[in-house]
Amino acid sequence: MIGRREFIILLGGAAAAWPFAASAQQGERVRRIGVLMAYDESDPEAKRWLSAFMQGLTELGWTDGRNLRMDRRWAGDSVERLRLFAKDLVDLQPDVILASGTPGTAALQRETRTIPIVFVPVADPVGSGFVAGLPRPGGNITGFISYEASLAGQWLQLLTEIAPGVKRAAAIFNPDTGIVNRSYYLPSFEQTARSLKVEPITALVHSDAEIAAAITSLGREPGGGLVLMPDSFMVVHRAPIILLAAQYNVPAIFNFIGFVRDGGLLSYGPDNFDLFRRAASYVDRILRGAKPADLPIELPVKFEMAVNAKTAKALGLTVPLSILARADEVIE
Repeated sequence: MIGRREFIILLGGAAAAWPFAASAQQGERVRRIGVLMAYDESDPEAKRWLSAFMQGLTELGWTDGRNLRMDRRWAGDSVERLRLFAKDLVDLQPDVILASGTPGTAALQRETRTIPIVFVPVADPVGSGFVAGLPRPGGNITGFISYEASLAGQWLQLLTEIAPGVKRAAAIFNPDTGIVNRSYYLPSFEQTARSLKVEPITALVHSDAEIAAAITSLGREPGGGLVLMPDSFMVVHRAPIILLAAQYNVPAIFNFIGFVRDGGLLSYGPDNFDLFRRAASYVDRILRGAKPADLPIELPVKFEMAVNAKTAKALGLTVPLSILARADEVIE
């Protein structure tokens, strides 16, 4: 449910726009950007990604408070808040909206088919119905793809490389926020599992209690492993996931480097900092007259691998040279 404090924040944000707009009339034209983040405002990684976006805008000549007004909304792991804040941002009639993730983009698409939307990162924009195609999106939405479907198989392959004893592996995600995981990632995950003679398991979770139940089940006997599917819910709840995986001796692989910095075993995936920074170029082009329909969906160009050697040692694992040689970051 949405609390009284959040409604007050929404009302206060609208009121704060009035004096800002009045002062803008005395100088250059002020453009308005909405930002919908499907993460907690206190999350240091998510704050770093948004900073990359803002830094990119600054380098392109846009400064919040001078020629730009940025309205930020942080929804955490709540689909309800995403929908509320999406409506709030659309009601403000910004020039363009930055949307993080699939659920945030879906919430905004429900509210507007005219205001330009730039998403980052989204896995399957065509399958999700956001765009008609990658070269020519064709509507009011464009942006940056994060993960290709084949990565799910690569994650499992890497997990068995660092933990060769894995015989059962669970793909874990929240079906409400990781809405493309079932059709987009699971086929690759299951196909790779069969080739590796690993039993594939699908673990659907909606709360910390369900996360605990899934990891506890994996840890009841040797051979369990965990593959985190791309999902903003998993990012928000990464602390208990990392703690429980360590507690129950379950090797786990994650999809971005922040998990490993927080104590996770291994990660591989696109550099989200780079994706958010690149998103600024699309927002800039739209503010200067480009149409989202004509801006092709772009793919990641930078990938990162990280391994936590301390966590590996605690799990009784030896990090193979093949992973050490590829790792961009090794945490001792």
